[in-house]
Amino acid sequence: MAVYNQSRSNTIRLIVIITFVVIALQLFYLQIVDRRYEQLAMDNAVYPKVIYPERGIIYDRNGKAILNNTIIFDLMVTPAETKGIDTLDFCRLMNMETSEFRKRMVDAILKNTSVRPSVFKAMLTKELQARFEENSWRFPGFNLVERPLRTYPYHAAAHILGYIREADKRDIERSNNFYRQGDYIGKTGLEAYYESVLMGQRGVQYMIKDNKNRLVGTYEGGEYDTAAVAGRSLRTHIDIELQQLAEALMNNKVGGLVAIDPKTGGILSMVSGPNYDPNDLSGPDGSKNFSRMQLDVSGPMLNRAIAGRYEPGSTYKPLGALIALNEKVVSASYGYPCGGRYTLCGHGKPECTHAGGGHAANVRLAIANSCNAYFAHIYRLTVDNPRYKNVYDGYLHWREYMNAFGLGVRLGVDLPNENTGGIPDTVVYNRENAGRWTSCTNLTLGIGQDKMQTTPLQMANAMCVIANKGYYYTPHFVKGIEGEGDDDEVLLNRFQQKHDVLTNIPDIVFNEVIEGMSDVVKVGTARGAQIEGVEVCAKTGTAENYTILDRRRIKLPDNSMFVCFAPKENPKIAIAVFVQNAGFGATWAAPIARMMMEKYLLDTLTAKSKIDSARIASTNLMPSYFKRLQYKEDSIRAFKWFQVTKDSMYIDRFSLQEPARGPRSPFRKTPTEPELPNWVKILSATSLPERGIEKLKTFSA
Repeated sequence: MAVYNQSRSNTIRLIVIITFVVIALQLFYLQIVDRRYEQLAMDNAVYPKVIYPERGIIYDRNGKAILNNTIIFDLMVTPAETKGIDTLDFCRLMNMETSEFRKRMVDAILKNTSVRPSVFKAMLTKELQARFEENSWRFPGFNLVERPLRTYPYHAAAHILGYIREADKRDIERSNNFYRQGDYIGKTGLEAYYESVLMGQRGVQYMIKDNKNRLVGTYEGGEYDTAAVAGRSLRTHIDIELQQLAEALMNNKVGGLVAIDPKTGGILSMVSGPNYDPNDLSGPDGSKNFSRMQLDVSGPMLNRAIAGRYEPGSTYKPLGALIALNEKVVSASYGYPCGGRYTLCGHGKPECTHAGGGHAANVRLAIANSCNAYFAHIYRLTVDNPRYKNVYDGYLHWREYMNAFGLGVRLGVDLPNENTGGIPDTVVYNRENAGRWTSCTNLTLGIGQDKMQTTPLQMANAMCVIANKGYYYTPHFVKGIEGEGDDDEVLLNRFQQKHDVLTNIPDIVFNEVIEGMSDVVKVGTARGAQIEGVEVCAKTGTAENYTILDRRRIKLPDNSMFVCFAPKENPKIAIAVFVQNAGFGATWAAPIARMMMEKYLLDTLTAKSKIDSARIASTNLMPSYFKRLQYKEDSIRAFKWFQVTKDSMYIDRFSLQEPARGPRSPFRKTPTEPELPNWVKILSATSLPERGIEKLKTFSA
């Protein structure tokens, strides 16, 4: 062979060898190193179907399931696989607008990329589920996924149990991406506090898809599937029948109610009013109902039992008596000649509902008759105690007692968002009085007013301290966890620790106050709380309150309050009831507490209580100013909507409503032309038609 032919032959061989090596290396890289194409092939042929676990069940003290699960379906979408579908046909099938379809697709891509499944429409109704199943082959990229749905067979305990919602971006970030788009997480209540116990563990089932995107079988016989692990259940102290009674009695009322077993700290019942059916936040209409309740100015989603701040009023007085007796500034026989008002601070306040007749001749009588002058005076004796350097030091010692009773601090209940209430520090009074103040400055702390604020939970716990003569257990709902382990013991141990906060106070001192509280029911202000065969110890309370509306300070009806425990010997239940703007404590709060005690201790209601329960449950005590406040809030939202969209539809809607002003309403203004809010003046300069401006003026007044 010619030399030049040999050179050309070698060159060709070298090119072939190099080409072969390159192809071999590329094949090695694609098949062994880079798994993208394998993953793409898997994505085209295999669908990873997420199996959501059942969340744990919650049981009451008698083993009744008060929260359970059923099955519902989510419609999932993988946007990259939906090319070529008939969008209009799909929207007709699913009863949605094409604009809504596009928005959901964009949201799915932004949240979870176009190649990963996302929730397109959560919790389909049975009708939509059936319609999609019949036509699923026509819409590649869409699949149904089973999801356990929370159900509430007793329609009760919404604020206790809480609710679950899909994990948002913040939840996912906080969990270091443990949660994924489409996972549900406890947002409030026991669902949130015990999320790690109730949640369970998601599973995956790999399904083979055919060329029409239909699921036709399991991949590799299920070898790579992982099973979902159900969440673990909770056993609680809740008495669901007692809870249902409490919710019925607090229907159409604003306030809070808490019932505790003093011996364990177990919460038997907790109600916040206004209330709602927990089923309203579960199922296909859950999001709509959630939005509606979020905009309700009466705050149905606020748990006032742990977050509502109320002046305790006269329900504080047994605590004041205990402190004064223990500090030895008074004896059990100490009396005060009350003539109907307290005059030693010069202004003749506070006033009393009694005058003369020895109604404050000793501690027991003063408690039974709820003498304001007596307790204002012994508060002054306590903080002016010569044992302390000055009133500031004396006040701080009094405040320490308050904290020991659980006031002004978080008790640590197993619910999120507990409020501390308010027992002010000396800093507050120093700031407001240039550092110079006396016991007359905050005199009404002695009758549970001034700057003192408590939650119903705190006052129920304070009753436990008195009932137990100095100790309490942290109020809690859960007494046991299914399959309890070491981590669970850490979670629950703090609820089993006894807090000996005031056991240094002699029993003889506690007994004097307890006898006074017993007299409240026998001969004092709460005779309507008597239960045959059960000795009840209690204290009524009534507190004035005001609100600012339409730039005016309005006096509202008094708050009705009642605290108690029973029986006197070996107490089994302690209760605090707060009803806003309802009047005297003995009129509303006391009968509610009496029926709660009857139900729990006697397992039934007396004939009288059955009549009373029907009357109280059917009485609407919702504050009248809520209607006006709701109207104003809605109209402001309508204006903000107009600012963003230039759409006056909502303004038109609210301008046709009457802003809830009756002829006797304190909110009615004089006939003079009212001053318009700034936002109406600003709107007058916009392009809103003259008709719209006139309507705004109407409802802004």
